[in-house]
Amino acid sequence: MKIEDIRFIPGPNLYLHRPVMVMRLHLEQYTGTESYELAGMTERLLGVLPGLHDHHCAKGEPGGFVERLYGGTYIGHVIEHAAIEMSQLAGLTANRGQTLYADEGVYDVIVECQNEAAMEHLLRSAFDLIEAMIAGEPYSVEAAVEEAKRLIGRTGLGESTRSLVEAAEKRGIPCFRLNGASLVQLGSGRHLKRIQATITEQTSCIGVDIAGDKDLTKELLYLAAIPVPYGRVAGDAEEAVEMFRDVGAPVVVKPLDGNQGKGVSLNLVTEAEVRDAYEKASYYGPDVIVESYLEGRHYRVLVVGGEVVAAAERMPASVVGDGVHTIEKLIALENENPLRGDGHEKPLTKIRIDEAVITKLARAGLAIGDVPHNGEQVMLRDNANLSTGGTAADRTGEIHPSVADVCKRAARIVGLDVCGLDLVCPDISRPFDERKSAIIEVNAAPGIRMHTRPSTGEPREVGERILDMLYPPGSESRIPVIAITGTNGKTTTTRMIGHVMQQTTGKTVGMTSTDGIYIDGTCIAKGDTTGPRSARAILCDPGVDIAVLETARGGMVRGGLGFDWADIGIITNVQPDHLGQDGIHKVEDLLAIKSLIAERVRPGGTVILNADDPNIRELPKHLKPRHREGRQYVFFSLDPQSRILRRHLSEGGTGYFLRDGVIFEAVGDTAQRIMRADEIPVTMHGAALFHVANAMAAIAACRAYGLSKEKVVESLRGFRSDLHNPGRVNLYQVGRGYVLVDYGHNPHSFAAICEMAGRMPNRRVTGVVGVPGDRNNEIVSESGRVAASGFHRLFVKEDTDLRGRHKGEVADLLHHAIRRVDPKKECRVIHNECEALETALREIEDGELIVVFYEKLAPVLDVLKRHDAVSVSHMSLFDQGGVLKA
Repeated sequence: MKIEDIRFIPGPNLYLHRPVMVMRLHLEQYTGTESYELAGMTERLLGVLPGLHDHHCAKGEPGGFVERLYGGTYIGHVIEHAAIEMSQLAGLTANRGQTLYADEGVYDVIVECQNEAAMEHLLRSAFDLIEAMIAGEPYSVEAAVEEAKRLIGRTGLGESTRSLVEAAEKRGIPCFRLNGASLVQLGSGRHLKRIQATITEQTSCIGVDIAGDKDLTKELLYLAAIPVPYGRVAGDAEEAVEMFRDVGAPVVVKPLDGNQGKGVSLNLVTEAEVRDAYEKASYYGPDVIVESYLEGRHYRVLVVGGEVVAAAERMPASVVGDGVHTIEKLIALENENPLRGDGHEKPLTKIRIDEAVITKLARAGLAIGDVPHNGEQVMLRDNANLSTGGTAADRTGEIHPSVADVCKRAARIVGLDVCGLDLVCPDISRPFDERKSAIIEVNAAPGIRMHTRPSTGEPREVGERILDMLYPPGSESRIPVIAITGTNGKTTTTRMIGHVMQQTTGKTVGMTSTDGIYIDGTCIAKGDTTGPRSARAILCDPGVDIAVLETARGGMVRGGLGFDWADIGIITNVQPDHLGQDGIHKVEDLLAIKSLIAERVRPGGTVILNADDPNIRELPKHLKPRHREGRQYVFFSLDPQSRILRRHLSEGGTGYFLRDGVIFEAVGDTAQRIMRADEIPVTMHGAALFHVANAMAAIAACRAYGLSKEKVVESLRGFRSDLHNPGRVNLYQVGRGYVLVDYGHNPHSFAAICEMAGRMPNRRVTGVVGVPGDRNNEIVSESGRVAASGFHRLFVKEDTDLRGRHKGEVADLLHHAIRRVDPKKECRVIHNECEALETALREIEDGELIVVFYEKLAPVLDVLKRHDAVSVSHMSLFDQGGVLKA
């Protein structure tokens, strides 16, 4: 048994519409082995993971999985449940999973994933656990779970960032984590905002720098007549002592640019203490501040967008005696409080026994081994930072308006949109007394857990308030997303929509397709860019207003979607292709993949479907209610009498159809003329019916977006294959003959071109055909049979990338299929694509049409260039009947 691969899918995917981890598992010697056949394995497993008794499994009630264990289930399924149970022990709430057959002895184990590093570790640990249980060997579940907790603490979002992300998700604002720390993108495209903890897109860099320089902060606040502690920067220990004499005891010594209370010493009353404190502070930076220590209560006030949104009183770490335990033991007992954790992972931080604690106790005449009286409170530190074990009580509702005004003014002076102010005063609920009060620190990127999860008092939704500043009520947070998928036609449909949007909206369009990523009409990355990474490249660009995303099978299978919701989703068709790949064995498997686009159209959005395709025209009926309801469905058809379309229209729906060469838009029983199909150059004067269908899908999308009929028509009249749709039914004249270049690579696309060629009577039509090697034998053979029926003569070529095949294997399959259909058909095998085209061109007859289905476009265009080929306008070569002119 072995793990072949583990991958993380961060977006909606074929398994769940939430992030998942997928483990490809090869059972090897355990292929076909069921749990009951492994003596003692079930009992040992339940002994180390008793929580499995609560797992429902298919039965839908507790105990269902244990019943399966005793009745018999495959090992992959056991690993799945072990990983889920261990994730719950680690504090993750993952409770969804499935195990799917991929190939003989190979399974995909899928589990819901909230933390990539921890879930990968837990899946691997579950694998190791089951191996140990089978072998009857010991295994420490506790160690595996503790490591997962450590990974969660190290790689999970911080408290502040997580609060903002949770608030954004409640509002439906998309969130993308941009790195392994806490840099997160909220929104998409033009409306995106980046945050890192409570540093926002709008936070002033100068404001952060000022807040980081405590001496400068004090100077600016002092100039603005805001009370601050008296003191200044010391360059060495002796200068710190001189300043102590000047300021007078007690004093505070702290790093100039410190944070979280690191290197801070409070309430110092002797020169020796100041020297020691200077050494501690200088560890965090060369510049150290010595300033007066103010008696009073310590508060943190949070100002967001110029308004006070929360206030908390901070108390130093302390313990209360019970007359039995030592101070050291009392600290250990307090650290067992489930609210306390390491760092910032929980509402409170564990109390560390360090020199500061020892010194504080010594001043009170205490030692760590002393036993305090019952009820006696023992203060452990002077500073009240949560990061050193302090606690916080909410005081938001108590803050006096005059205190709030001082805090708002201080944030404004420093220049921070999100600002944490440390304030010392007698009582925050009373008028501000400048003689007894002061702003002791101004913090950029302030932590907010003391407000969201105070030790006592009402939690404050400060994440919501920060979001209100970034996205005021009523403002947009995401750009429109139009997603296109299907077996054939998706690239042309994508390009048509992108062209229309770019030409008519005045907005910047980001588009992904099989030949590259385009922004504002410029290709920024070449290649097949139809996966989730390419989609995110568009959505993470703040210059983009509209996203038009070609979304292919491979990307959806391997990486899910690169977006959470689409506004408009299109499925052009679903035909037999890619069978035998990625666990796809039948057309229904392909349909399940393509359906993800329809499922992820947001409520209120539009799903556009091909009524002529038997595989998708009934799709809405088969979607789950939560994926179906609240969406508008639009059908398009080349047949005005389509039963599906007519039924849809009779129910008041919207549809598009072709009648007498004219594209119509219908709503209910009312239809309006859009345009003649032959007005769209790529349709070859209406002869390329597949492009007419693509055009109807594009028109439907543009109209659903809200464009006027006139704008759509005007733009499509200028959409030409040679300029806007390279590699898709591109026509060239070579001498007195023609070459048509297309990317067709399956039976359906071959048939569509052959149907169009059938409209060209009295002409020889030659096909230069090949099929990618990763298609199964039946698809390759069916492609050959279609080609044999549709072309007068054939050249069989082979792709350079054999995709796992032996050289000549695909060509032989095609050749044999052609021969079986028509043994007398002129058919030659020339493996090299360009050599096959060269041969066909040397033998071209007047008026002949050569169709080449290319693997790579550039080499084919080079061949045509050597033969002085000229790109020609489709409309000039076809008459009103779609017949090639003489």
